[in-house]
Amino acid sequence: MIRSFATAVLLLGTVALAPVADARGRDRYPPSAGSLSPGGEAPSIKAWSEFCSSGFYARECAVDRSEPQRIVLTPALWRHIVSVNRGVNASIASVSDEDHRGRRDVWDLAEDRKGDCEDYALLKRKLLVGAGLPRRAMRMTAVADGVDMGHAVLTLITDRGDFVLDNRTDEVMGWADTGYTFVKRESQDEVGWVSLGNTPTAPAGPRPAWASAIAP
Repeated sequence: MIRSFATAVLLLGTVALAPVADARGRDRYPPSAGSLSPGGEAPSIKAWSEFCSSGFYARECAVDRSEPQRIVLTPALWRHIVSVNRGVNASIASVSDEDHRGRRDVWDLAEDRKGDCEDYALLKRKLLVGAGLPRRAMRMTAVADGVDMGHAVLTLITDRGDFVLDNRTDEVMGWADTGYTFVKRESQDEVGWVSLGNTPTAPAGPRPAWASAIAP
């Protein structure tokens, strides 16, 4: 089921991106985003621990230290990342875990096409891993948004800085452009979490053109 769903997601992403190419051209590419500075060990999220301890999902949390720590971005790869972000956002119905699962926090891959923030992020990572990107360079990240407070996004650690894939926007943003406070993220060295020091960012303003643009 997940394979056919993934194919549908990618097709949706391709369709969603076509107007962007027409409207904004094909020459947009992100400037350097800067990088977050992880600190020491941070407490794990309980629902993440339950997700990772499941035999079915354990591979989604595995850390292979032989993988690169950073993704080397190219225009074509940027295009694919934007496509996956848009495709997943268009394919999943946003619903809280309380309404969906009857529990406060449950992590999964949105196999029934319903989920909340972390489910979107996990599915995006799965699709990008399937496209050959190193899981080690894509970290689940806990942020505070100043409204609902707790929120989860996927951070891509790249040679051009750290970029965020978020179910609240189709635009792939540099971390400092999101308006979030960065609390912690998965470690790149072991199965666990590291602190991001509650690093704040300026409130999100107008989205830069490169955030959702198509690159050749």
